[in-house]
Amino acid sequence: LGMITENQAQRLAEAGLYAYNHNLDTSEDYYKEVISTRAFNDRLATIENVRKTNVTVCSGGIIGMGESIEDRAGMLVALATLDPQPESVPINALVAVEGTPLEQEAPVEIWEMIRMVATTRIVMPATQVRLSAGRMNMSREGQALCFFAGANSIFAGDKLLTTPNPDVNEDMKMFETLGLIPQKPFVKVSQPQSVEAHDSKFIPLGEKPKWTRPGHIIERNLEAAGKLEKK
Repeated sequence: LGMITENQAQRLAEAGLYAYNHNLDTSEDYYKEVISTRAFNDRLATIENVRKTNVTVCSGGIIGMGESIEDRAGMLVALATLDPQPESVPINALVAVEGTPLEQEAPVEIWEMIRMVATTRIVMPATQVRLSAGRMNMSREGQALCFFAGANSIFAGDKLLTTPNPDVNEDMKMFETLGLIPQKPFVKVSQPQSVEAHDSKFIPLGEKPKWTRPGHIIERNLEAAGKLEKK
């Protein structure tokens, strides 16, 4: 989900929203190499607005975008130093899609994913570590090693945004093989009754989140845009 104001977050909480997913994507240092439309601190501000409600935070990132090991560690430090830490942290392996700036990036090796999951589990012991995008490129054995390393959640469904994801029935077969028992749905620590819009304590202000527009140029983004125009 995108950036929101505090008032918008409060209205979502009233409507019964349980969790808000807003990824940091990568470290603050590498962020400017992949994103130019908003600043890293804008993402932190959205998470802060969500934290002013009883909605839980789901925030993680992507590996395989050309970042260094230090960048991966930097992203985890940024997440781990949030107070409180995110209730869930999705770890995504980049799926290189043709026509995008990162189409030439090599697939993430399974051992890199395992290390990332294990490190996330160490620095955020109470969070749900979600094995997310990229599972189509992982063997069942590779996914099993990720679970043994500390992953205890997945994103299920036929697609994650625009990329394919394993079939739910296949996931259930994998859980059965590995002896993994799906948890019951989460229950909020404080679960107020949801309200209708006309009973809301927070009126719609028609506001739009304001964010920093760094304005810097990412060369590979321009190159990818040029390729699309030629087609």
